[in-house]
Amino acid sequence: MGQKINPLGFRLGATQDHHSIWFAQPQNYSDGLQEDQKIRDCIKNYVQKNIKISSGVEGIACIEIQKRIDLIQVIIYMGFPKSLIEGRPRRIEELQMDVQKELNCVNRKLNIAVTRITNPYGHPNILAEFIAGQLKNRVSFRKAMKKAIELTEQAGTKGIQVQIAGRIDGKEIARVEWIREGRVPLQTIRAKIDYCSYTVRTIYGVLGIKIWIFVDEEE
Repeated sequence: MGQKINPLGFRLGATQDHHSIWFAQPQNYSDGLQEDQKIRDCIKNYVQKNIKISSGVEGIACIEIQKRIDLIQVIIYMGFPKSLIEGRPRRIEELQMDVQKELNCVNRKLNIAVTRITNPYGHPNILAEFIAGQLKNRVSFRKAMKKAIELTEQAGTKGIQVQIAGRIDGKEIARVEWIREGRVPLQTIRAKIDYCSYTVRTIYGVLGIKIWIFVDEEE
């Protein structure tokens, strides 16, 4: 009973690819993993500190890392890349310098590229950031969920499920609330499902947001 699996890990090799592509010997694997985490944290911190975002959504959908012997290629998939590029054209170079300082990589070159996503609100990470922003501004959780579902429907997805857990609306007892629209076939491996779990810190405590989006089904 209750043996749950991450929808992305469940579909690896079928409809889902790894977000980090590199090879390491077993004794160096943990170092490579920590390096990936440092790169992702550094990029997210830079975006939070340096970019004033009106909607409260940073718009980072996914950070893909490809490592070779002499090169680390980082691709940032963003829903609203103008916020990063506009204003100061040297922002990407600044970001590269920051990440290089954090990693202290001498023998390898670092290259960062930004790719725009066509339907930002069709991606669970951006949607979770939107809901988190609404909850921080004391918007009712039901209103935030329904608005998120409306935005996803405009992006042309086949189904979505949103779940919020914790002390919702500051109630004493923590509970789980969820809402589903359309089809979300979690047991079907060939169904391409995007998933994310996101933590939001409110004045009442920590809430957890989980989003499943059914994008497409492969024949």
